[in-house]
Amino acid sequence: MKPLAQLLRGAAASLILWGGLAQGASTLETVQAKGFVRCGVHHPGLPGFSNPDDKGHWVGIDVDVCRALAAAIFADAAKVKFRALSAKERFTALQSGEIDVLSRNTTWTFVRDTALGLDFAGVIFYDGQGFMVRKSLNIKGAVELNGASVCVITGTTTELNLSDYFRANKMRYRPVVFGNADEAVAAYDAGRCDVFTTDRSGLAAERIKLARSDDHVILPEIISKEPLGPVVRHGDNQWGDIVRWTLNALIAAEEKGVTSRNVDAMRVSSPDPQVKRLLGIEGDLGSKLKLAKGWAYQAIKQVGNYGEVYARNVGLDTPLKIERGLNQLWNKGGILFAPPFR
Repeated sequence: MKPLAQLLRGAAASLILWGGLAQGASTLETVQAKGFVRCGVHHPGLPGFSNPDDKGHWVGIDVDVCRALAAAIFADAAKVKFRALSAKERFTALQSGEIDVLSRNTTWTFVRDTALGLDFAGVIFYDGQGFMVRKSLNIKGAVELNGASVCVITGTTTELNLSDYFRANKMRYRPVVFGNADEAVAAYDAGRCDVFTTDRSGLAAERIKLARSDDHVILPEIISKEPLGPVVRHGDNQWGDIVRWTLNALIAAEEKGVTSRNVDAMRVSSPDPQVKRLLGIEGDLGSKLKLAKGWAYQAIKQVGNYGEVYARNVGLDTPLKIERGLNQLWNKGGILFAPPFR
């Protein structure tokens, strides 16, 4: 039988490895000890961003961020477990350590970044809030919505932006508030409100769920800035760096023409020093993150660059058919870029 002191030391070590929030254990250490990343995603699911497919597998841009993170850490994009969270639940789950990263179409705002114990690790999708109405109403623009009833999800920036927009334009509206998108969209589809409002990407995603999707139109106005991205707990800078630079690696790969299909060839033959550093052939950027040299190579190989992620989840060949717009690379008319890998 082992001495009591040895048993206690073993128990303490287990708490550090598996508890996730034990004093002295970094998020990376607890993730590595568990053998997977715990990722918070959308409940009940948002097509294109985080949504279960017909086989129950999570797919979407936000999901791919988590898979890329798992690939960077474990060289295995499958080593991630998803937790579906409502808008109301998402921040509490991250703050309490129930998840390691929140990747759930979440808007980066001042208050969220400074007062909630959270850090945003970058932007995966630049969005803006809009409105969807029935074509039969013959409404051409948002300024015609005075007196409308509006379905909106509570606990979101959407709810606040809605109030700001109508107040700024001296218009009246009646909010019809719901706890999640499925409830709000079902109410809108049933005629319980005149308008449904959320981010324009969300409008495109929810529109395809409607019984007669062609009977509805998304109005042209964009009433807010919604930079959406992954979120981590404040105070663990190393973990924040890992999430941030994994996202940046996908963006930089697209800029450099590195894809999931050609990454092996580029690793061998590219003369570009930036590509060599990104893929771990020159230098050792991985050690700065306490990851292997091939961390970014694995993320790109297994998940794809940003353009591949965008195209397969929300691009023109998907049901959502969302133009790249601001999410195009900086040298192709958009505002998307990664800081230098050096």
